[in-house]
Amino acid sequence: MIDTQTSQPQSTKDSASPAEAYNIRPTDFSLPIMLLRARELVMEHIRPFLLEHDLTDAQWRVLRVLHQGGAMEPTEISAQGLVLTPSLTRILKALEARGFILREPHQRDGRRHQVQLTEKAVALVEQLAPLSQAGYREIETRFGAEDTRRLLALLSAFCER
Repeated sequence: MIDTQTSQPQSTKDSASPAEAYNIRPTDFSLPIMLLRARELVMEHIRPFLLEHDLTDAQWRVLRVLHQGGAMEPTEISAQGLVLTPSLTRILKALEARGFILREPHQRDGRRHQVQLTEKAVALVEQLAPLSQAGYREIETRFGAEDTRRLLALLSAFCER
């Protein structure tokens, strides 16, 4: 049974579990854990085509960020793609070695540089975009298009606060 005031299960036992005794939310009501579970379910629809093209989740995020936003500095890529800076350094090296990105000095500040996609990377993103869209359609079929839109709206509002 769920307590509608707290969205947590009510204890049906006389003795409290260790989680209840220390007032720790059950994992099914832990926002970080449930968001990670949801992410993994979503990625089940995306990872297969990434693996076919020897791309990691994080590499795909970097390619998508650059495809959407154009040339940008690594700090911007890190923030928009949710990639930690040390990981981004490795990712950019790997993408550069594959001919997917170019690094150029910043136009106004020679100490900084910008990263942009090559034509090869743009072609890859455009080739994979329909596969990504197919994954989203599968999710919408399974979860419902309206519920998916509502979930995205709720997550967007959550992230803006």
